[in-house]
Amino acid sequence: MFPRAPDKHKPGMPTVPNGLGIFYVLISTIYLLLLHGFQNVNSTANQNSPALNLAVCIMFGGFMGLLDDWMNLRWRYKAFLPIFAALPLGVLRQGTPVMSAYIFGRINFSEITVWIIPGEIIFYLGVIPLIATVTTNTVNQLGGLNGLETICPSIVLIALMIVSGPEYRVLLYIPLAVYLALAFFNFQGKIFVGNTGSFAMGITLASYAIIANIEQALLISILPFIFNSSLKLLNILLFKRLWALKLKNNKLFADHRRSLLTLIAYHKPLSERQLVIVVSFILAIFSVLAVLASWPL
Repeated sequence: MFPRAPDKHKPGMPTVPNGLGIFYVLISTIYLLLLHGFQNVNSTANQNSPALNLAVCIMFGGFMGLLDDWMNLRWRYKAFLPIFAALPLGVLRQGTPVMSAYIFGRINFSEITVWIIPGEIIFYLGVIPLIATVTTNTVNQLGGLNGLETICPSIVLIALMIVSGPEYRVLLYIPLAVYLALAFFNFQGKIFVGNTGSFAMGITLASYAIIANIEQALLISILPFIFNSSLKLLNILLFKRLWALKLKNNKLFADHRRSLLTLIAYHKPLSERQLVIVVSFILAIFSVLAVLASWPL
């Protein structure tokens, strides 16, 4: 039923069903649309809501990922796809144009103007697409091993749920449950979520952080993702060098340090599961730091 892709870090490279992230997109969208309907059941107006906005963003993200799974787009093209997935947030004015930052304190974009451009326009049509693009691409780039594309984003999503209010937390009950179910099978090497799943989850993280106004927690949580992508991009742009893990005696190792995975495997060869657990533990540490940084004093 689903196209099969080779599991490159297993002996013999067995093929595994790919693209099962579509279940996350479909079930999450249906849940959020139903939630939107129930929350507005007594309203006579067709009101905009966080549930509706998140549903549209997940649909956009899933479609972009599905397009990549079909066409195998080059990174120079698909790097900009999340901008389109973030359009609903900007156009429908979802989120609050007030952000917390350690260096600059709280920034209220409603009160600033850059040249003749109002700050709110910068926030909705500049900052939001930037957050969506960075988050989605960095999540998508930390993949290649069974569990990385599912377990690591789930850890970040749990942290974001903890620091957000109950009125926002309800948006992610079913989406998180579905993605954890996919993570269970993905970690065992039985399925791949594909770019459909990783793109949809990346835009979920970005959209939810914007809707719940917890962009600072998102930034701290995804720092390992950003580090991994930065290391990869520097090696490509400056040295034209790619990254790769090698398999020997069921252990993954690397003779270079061009990504987070190869950096770890360079110092100590690990099995695939061990490497995924180490990276997940690193993500868990930064997610805990994000929760602590967001805790009210």
